[in-house]
Amino acid sequence: MDDIGTIPSHVYRTKLDRSGRIVLPQRVRDKLHLSSGDEVLVVPSGDSYRIETPEQSLKAAQDYFKSLVPAGVSLVDELLADRHAEAARERTESEGAPTGETSPRG
Repeated sequence: MDDIGTIPSHVYRTKLDRSGRIVLPQRVRDKLHLSSGDEVLVVPSGDSYRIETPEQSLKAAQDYFKSLVPAGVSLVDELLADRHAEAARERTESEGAPTGETSPRG
């Protein structure tokens, strides 16, 4: 898809049928690798809408979240380190806790 703000190289005109459906021109279907029955997303974009494939939408979401992570940082490594630290804390707590003992009531 073109970046926002660029002039599209092709503009296609199509009509709605009585059921509200549109037919995407063959060149558009070919460019998006779409076949009959494939799913597309109609995504709000400012005052208009754009059509994209689920794969394009997923890639855009991945790119967005990737942009939030500083270069050289591995979220997987950070998650694993957190999980290992938590497991070690749980082991330490369970080893220090008495098992099967009851406290006298007084």
